[in-house]
Amino acid sequence: MSGRTEGGVVGRCRLSLAFLLAILWFALPTPAFAHASDRGHVLLLPTGYYLIGGAFAVAVSFLVLALLPAASLDLFWRRRLRLFRFGDSARTAISLISFAGFAILVAAGLFGSRDPLSNPLPLVIWTLLWAGLTLLQGVFGDIWSWLNPWYGPLRLVSRLFGAGDEAARRLPRWVGCWPAVILFFAFAWFELIDPAPDDPARLAFAAGLYWLFSFLAMLVFGYLQWSRGGEFLTVFFSMVARFAPVERDEKGRLALCWPGAKLLAAEPLPPSGIAFLLLALSSVSFDGLSKTFFWLGLFGVNPLEFPGRTAVIGSATFGLVLTFVLLAAVFLLTVILGQRLAGSDQPLARAAGLLVWSIVPIALAYHVAHYLTALLVDGQYALASLSDPFALGWNLFGTADMQVEAGIVAGAESAWWLWNIQAGAIILGHVLAVLVAHGFAWRLHPQPARAALSQLPLTLLMIAYTVFGLWLLATPTAG
Repeated sequence: MSGRTEGGVVGRCRLSLAFLLAILWFALPTPAFAHASDRGHVLLLPTGYYLIGGAFAVAVSFLVLALLPAASLDLFWRRRLRLFRFGDSARTAISLISFAGFAILVAAGLFGSRDPLSNPLPLVIWTLLWAGLTLLQGVFGDIWSWLNPWYGPLRLVSRLFGAGDEAARRLPRWVGCWPAVILFFAFAWFELIDPAPDDPARLAFAAGLYWLFSFLAMLVFGYLQWSRGGEFLTVFFSMVARFAPVERDEKGRLALCWPGAKLLAAEPLPPSGIAFLLLALSSVSFDGLSKTFFWLGLFGVNPLEFPGRTAVIGSATFGLVLTFVLLAAVFLLTVILGQRLAGSDQPLARAAGLLVWSIVPIALAYHVAHYLTALLVDGQYALASLSDPFALGWNLFGTADMQVEAGIVAGAESAWWLWNIQAGAIILGHVLAVLVAHGFAWRLHPQPARAALSQLPLTLLMIAYTVFGLWLLATPTAG
């Protein structure tokens, strides 16, 4: 590249940095948003975090876009530390044990205590599974492929009756992940909007029905087909596992890699996969937004006298759909603008299908930040309830009488640590997302200038979402 060309690229990058800083300045919340929250502890004034976090995100984005050569980034992502071989001979047995545990939990939901903090079913599903296992997937890899309660029973049935994936019906190619998208939306609606998602009997009925439906679908279409396109938990957990720094190859050998490195080896997601990943992020975002004074005020609801979920079913359903539609529209717009800035001839479907993988670090960061306090407190209730699942006075694991320390999230010192961890997770998630997106930009546009230009709109979206996430952590909420 000639000196004049390099000077032009540097000049454009400086202009881009100035533009990013200007946008960020106008997007930042003002000190009027600093306050005490109603989450059970007082949060520190967050204005400095907005400024520091946003500026740090801009700086890292600029450095990645302008200074890091493609060869260095590629070498960075390809580094591996080989470990040992890990077979999957015990996978069927572990899955059968998981199924037996699931069956006991469903029975506990139907016949155990009606108190959601004493019955293990809602605590295991909403806290240990949805909040805890998602975090473990992002750290240790695809644990769910061993724990899911369908694999073992299906292998057992196939051995008894000679059925298998070879005899399964083929799902049409156009179906993609749309069944998983629909089922995930139903799951999100039940968790966020249903009047009583914590009611043990109601949850037991829903969980048992979903297990049976998925089991029958896997018998018809095969385990691999349905788990990759229809069973939303497997689709979600497998996407999250791609972020993990633990990798397992086809021969079963484990290796350590950089967080997010496996994302860059992924193929472009189809439109249904794009929709699924954006729905996963938007649903967690709406979960936080729906409880804020700002959102409730839009519909004339007094947050200090919250009437309960039944009174806001319509507005909450509208908000869940709207959040997804807006996020999807803005994401596609940033991809289109980036392609035009770079003068790219790549198909939009390919560009969007690759770049949407950069959402995974942000989605995981939001998940950690949003569910951290629930995991710390409700996780203790879960450990206690598992020792006495039917409220009969049992103490199977010696934890039935454990003292739940709800004060772990109360007090100024706890608030300081929690807020720093949550804010740090969101900022770090954004930075890793920028790195992943930049890796895909080089894959789409080998020319440095085009790769940098193509990422400007998406980087702005990520910065705006970072500020939005920090605001959600600090703004007052109802209920």
